[in-house]
Amino acid sequence: MQELVAVSGLVLIFGLSMWRKINMGAVALVVAFLLGVLYFGQTASGIASGFPGSLLITLLGVTYLFGMARANGTIDQIVGGAVGAVRGRVALVPWVFFILAAIITGSGALSAATNAILIPVGLAFAQRYRINPLLVGLCIINGTNAGGFSPIAVYYNIVDGVLDKVGISVDAGQLFLWTFIANVVINAVAFILLGGPELMRRGREEETADPTTSYLGGGTATITKTATWTGQKIVTLVLMVSILVGALGFKLDVGFLALAAAVTLSALYPQHSKEALGHIGWNVILLIGGIVTYISMLETAGVIKELANSVAGIGTPLLAALMMLVVAGVVSAFASTNAMFVVLVPLAAPLLTTGSIGVLGFVIALCIAASAVDSSPFSTGGALVVANTEEEKREKTFRGMMIWGMSMIVAAPLLAWLLFVVI
Repeated sequence: MQELVAVSGLVLIFGLSMWRKINMGAVALVVAFLLGVLYFGQTASGIASGFPGSLLITLLGVTYLFGMARANGTIDQIVGGAVGAVRGRVALVPWVFFILAAIITGSGALSAATNAILIPVGLAFAQRYRINPLLVGLCIINGTNAGGFSPIAVYYNIVDGVLDKVGISVDAGQLFLWTFIANVVINAVAFILLGGPELMRRGREEETADPTTSYLGGGTATITKTATWTGQKIVTLVLMVSILVGALGFKLDVGFLALAAAVTLSALYPQHSKEALGHIGWNVILLIGGIVTYISMLETAGVIKELANSVAGIGTPLLAALMMLVVAGVVSAFASTNAMFVVLVPLAAPLLTTGSIGVLGFVIALCIAASAVDSSPFSTGGALVVANTEEEKREKTFRGMMIWGMSMIVAAPLLAWLLFVVI
């Protein structure tokens, strides 16, 4: 009965927000409060504690900082200076960001930090080269997942730690190899569906645009004809590099680092502060925060665990494995991927220890099913893509992220199950 109520709540949230054009997050917060208090017996403060404060800080800090960087021309300068790297070959741009994301995450960076660092710059490139922002955003998220299961990556160490507690070990090299290949394939599909062939037909493009025209902020702003590195731009770049060092080298929180940098720039150069505040993705923060709060309320009520337990109790091992992968995909699309590994791996232990299904194959499938849905607009990476897309394309990008993310919920678990568990 609880599962039915939970699903009904989701239907109400999506239906009402689309019918009346209300922010989905606001509706989700109200439904979470009503169901949590009236049906699940929770307190309002307990429900509110599920609001993702760390995600809010990340979105706030990153969009505020890059708002300042856009307003003072630093992003224009970076993008303009990096144009030579691809020598006009626009089809290479999405794949460059895929590789960068895989390297950074595979080196041990948190996936949220990688996304927060690369997505704003990647979308600036998308705007500069007239590439679908959804394509570049997905390339970064898929690249993050591709590197996420290297032997020194965070995702792998979480999975390995949980497996170790239940007395199971897997080949780290095989896990990394197959999850990497899977994400390359997923990214290739995205490239084909979201404009890649057209980019290839465009071939190599010469720089013909007016150098005074900015490709950011809707394409209406201007930068100086000489495009020199002013003191303000240098300070901005130094702060951005400092965030990179702090997040990747010292594991500091990227959201707070970005917020501190944005406030510092606003104090030093207040003339750009008001414009930068306009770039903060408040609507996205409310949207993502509301949905995550609703899912958190269900987790607190034990609905997610009950669902996982009922799946684990299915008599047919192959069917139980498939259902567990589906649960991983559905919940991970709205909640923490890390948390899904912690919850589902122990529940799968009976299937794995009895030899009913292959251990390595199931773990590979679980990693793919739980991480491929990070492209959902309700995940940190997906939210950053929507928040950093230029205003006139934001709604279309959100719909695209929603369609892609929901398709991954179905396709990733099923295909991973067929390829790594059944075969």
